[in-house]
Amino acid sequence: MKSILLSNLALAAVLSAGLAAAAAKAPVTTSYADPDLASKVGHEIRMYSWYSIWDNIDIRVVNGNVDLMGQVSQPYKKSDLQKIVGGIPGVKGVTNELQVLPLSDMDNRLRVQIARAIYRDAVLSRYGMQPVPPIHIIVDNGHVTLEGVVSTEMEKNIAGMRAASAGLSFGPVVNNLRVETPSKNKRS
Repeated sequence: MKSILLSNLALAAVLSAGLAAAAAKAPVTTSYADPDLASKVGHEIRMYSWYSIWDNIDIRVVNGNVDLMGQVSQPYKKSDLQKIVGGIPGVKGVTNELQVLPLSDMDNRLRVQIARAIYRDAVLSRYGMQPVPPIHIIVDNGHVTLEGVVSTEMEKNIAGMRAASAGLSFGPVVNNLRVETPSKNKRS
């Protein structure tokens, strides 16, 4: 009786181990709707510890395939972000079209001057207190572009003026800031 019980127990252990191994080898397929997947990708990008106001990353998700577009300030960020996004459950593929901005001391000084001018302004200083401030400063060989989002048209205009007055950019500042709550025209 004891030997039958032991053999049944051994057989159960072998079957359990076999089922566990088969379950571990089975691919986990997770399917998300594109908007949900875009939200997850955006979250992971914002959580990336080296993501900063010097980077501008746009994403597009089509049938689980993610396109990364925009600019990053360091070469390692481009490869890191591709790895991070590729590891998100539900991502089928990643097309990495991120541009690495030139590594230039002049561009770095200009970035800092513009950031100080923008985030020290009384109207815009509240944005500087966020973990990743929403106004991104892209400097490419002295050419300055503002990306991101602000609450009002006035804040957008002030940010553009502060950026233009902060340093010696090569050409006008391109102000691509989006207004979160555009003012409504009260014309009848």
